[in-house]
Amino acid sequence: MTQRPFTRLALVAALLAPSCVLASEPEVPVAPASGEPQPWYRPRHLVLQVAGGIGMVSAGAGYTYFNNKVDTDILLGYVPKRFAGSTLTLASAKLLYSPFTVRLSDKWQIKPVSVGAYFSYTHGTLNDEERGQYTRDYYWFSSDTRYGPLAGGRVTYVRPAKANGRPRNLSLYYDLSSNDLYLHSYLTNTKGLTLGQILVLGIGVKADF
Repeated sequence: MTQRPFTRLALVAALLAPSCVLASEPEVPVAPASGEPQPWYRPRHLVLQVAGGIGMVSAGAGYTYFNNKVDTDILLGYVPKRFAGSTLTLASAKLLYSPFTVRLSDKWQIKPVSVGAYFSYTHGTLNDEERGQYTRDYYWFSSDTRYGPLAGGRVTYVRPAKANGRPRNLSLYYDLSSNDLYLHSYLTNTKGLTLGQILVLGIGVKADF
C-alpha cells in the first residue's frame, strides 16, 4: 500500500516530462519578410550636380526603369546673386537613355554612352520679360525656359543591396549639353562660334536607395 503514492508521482512526472522539454526548447527565429514592392511614385535615386546649365549647384531625385536603361531626374538648381545679377532658382527635368552597361568587376561598372534631353525653367531673371522693354520680335526666345540635347556617361560602384533587394549603388557621371539658344546661334553663325563655346559640362553624383 505504501508504494501507491510513489507510483502515482512517477505517473504524473512521466506525463509532464514532454511538456517541460517542449517549453525549454529555444524558439526558432523567423526570417524577415521580403520588402514590399516600391510604390510607383517613390524615387529610386538621389542626384547632386554641379554646373551643367541647370544651376551652379542642383539637387533632386529620379526614377530608373526599362531594365536600368532609362533615367528620369527632377532637379532644383541655384545660382547666387553675385554670379548672375539676381538670385536664380531653376527647375529642371532630364531624360537619359543608356543602351548598354560594361561590367569591369564585381564592384565596378560603367555606362560609357548616355544620350537624352533636358528642359529647365529659371525663376528670378533680371527684367523678367517685362512688356515693352524690347521692340517686337527683338528677342524670339524665352529668357526663362531652355531645352536641348545632352550626352554623357557614368561610372558606378556596386554596393551590397539592401535586405529587401533594393540597390545601393553609387555613381559619378558627367553631362555635355547645349540648348535651343546656343544651337540657333551656332547654326546661324558657324564661323563666329565653335562647338566648344556652345557645350556646357555638368558633373554629378547619383545614389540609389
